[in-house]
Amino acid sequence: MNGFEKRALQIKQKIKQTVLEMLGEWEPRQIRIKDIAAKAEVSQVTIYNYFGSKEALLREVFKEFVAMLMEEYEGILTGDAPLKEKIEYIIFQKSRLKLPFTPSVLKQLIEADPEINRYIQQQYEERAIPLITDFVQKGKQRGEISEKVSVQMVLLYVGMMTEQYEKLLDLVNQSEDPETFTEEMIHVFFYGICGPEYQK
Repeated sequence: MNGFEKRALQIKQKIKQTVLEMLGEWEPRQIRIKDIAAKAEVSQVTIYNYFGSKEALLREVFKEFVAMLMEEYEGILTGDAPLKEKIEYIIFQKSRLKLPFTPSVLKQLIEADPEINRYIQQQYEERAIPLITDFVQKGKQRGEISEKVSVQMVLLYVGMMTEQYEKLLDLVNQSEDPETFTEEMIHVFFYGICGPEYQK
């Protein structure tokens, strides 16, 4: 990579990082190329030259962010962390990458761009489902997950929980004891309202 190419890459990364930060404060439809250019300290022409449109820029930023999350997701599920810690991560999406925008902004991005919607679906089908399937099968082999529970049921349950992610996060944050509240939710995930002694 020569000096010109390196400089161009740095400028593109600066623009994308600026957009990521703006999504933490602005709704996607409010963001204008003019505002991005001012915050990134580049010309509007530069943004159009590199990305073509605001929609294409948002799409690229979002896809890169999701790719980073998926890599971390894979690392957690295939790593050596205890089973309960992995389940907690799946339910609450406890990423080491601080989410720069709210779930409502995420929803807006998905609804506004069919390509983003397709990308999310593709990542779920091609990466997330195989990861969770492998995770459940290995859990069964180690005796950590009941043989009575199918992969499909785990996927259904996780899907139900993640759909309510924003509400769950609010409940955790509003709790007087967030850690205990989270532990209770994990307990219910594993055992329902009964303890393990009733799982025979």
